Amino acid sequence: MQNSKPIKAYDNKEFLHSRDARIIRILAEYLYPEQHFKKHKIKKLIIFFGSARSMSLNEWQKKLHLLENELTNTVDNDQRIILKEKIRLHKMRKLITNDYEDAVELSRLITQWSLTLPKKDRFHVCSGGGPGMMEAANKGAKLAGGLSIGFNISLPFEQDSNLFITPEHNFEFHYFFMRKFWFVYKGQALIVFPGGFGTLDELMEILTLRQTQKVSRPIPIILYSREFWNNLINFQYLIDMGMISSNDINLFLYADKPNEAFEIIKNQLSEIHKL
Repeated sequence: MQNSKPIKAYDNKEFLHSRDARIIRILAEYLYPEQHFKKHKIKKLIIFFGSARSMSLNEWQKKLHLLENELTNTVDNDQRIILKEKIRLHKMRKLITNDYEDAVELSRLITQWSLTLPKKDRFHVCSGGGPGMMEAANKGAKLAGGLSIGFNISLPFEQDSNLFITPEHNFEFHYFFMRKFWFVYKGQALIVFPGGFGTLDELMEILTLRQTQKVSRPIPIILYSREFWNNLINFQYLIDMGMISSNDINLFLYADKPNEAFEIIKNQLSEIHKL
């Protein structure tokens, strides 16, 4: 009886997905994007961060309409109290809905400008690849006719790749730290829209890398929506308590309008890259 041919280690799926092969999977999430970007001559990314839970104005209006209809058709008093609270909270989130539309416009403006540059100097919009603000960033780039890159992360809930990513530039990461590595390594500018734990994690890691000079090159960082960020983080209190220096808040700028953020990005990148 003839023996079956053994599987080579690098073709052995059971081994590659085992605990012992973790280092190989980590290396793959480093080497594959590197190969991909070299192949497609993609050198400079502008990164958009923000909540996966935000929604477009159209989606927000549809949800409000559904909640109000449900309230109208509900006679149970306890259920009406619950629905009224849901409607109140939903209306509060209108501010974030406006930011979604602003992210679309800002991404469109950046991509439109980038397409006027020589190919070697172009910047490409990249997001975390999921819904919400990430979708908005990819949508704006696609509307402008440019590449749209997504660094998605596999999660047990919440996030699939959005439909506006250029298909051949849609990445799926398993390891958060490798995904964040590529954000920082290729990112020439960062625009941080309102978000939750994930957005805060990404923002604080990059601010720490810049503060400690682990990333020494200049990277424009914009916190979009001054009202949101000032309510969320009291940077002045950190200065007063000696937790950060007064110079550390110069690591970022605020913007409240797409045109305002675009002018900051365009002017700073033009100066940094001698465009």
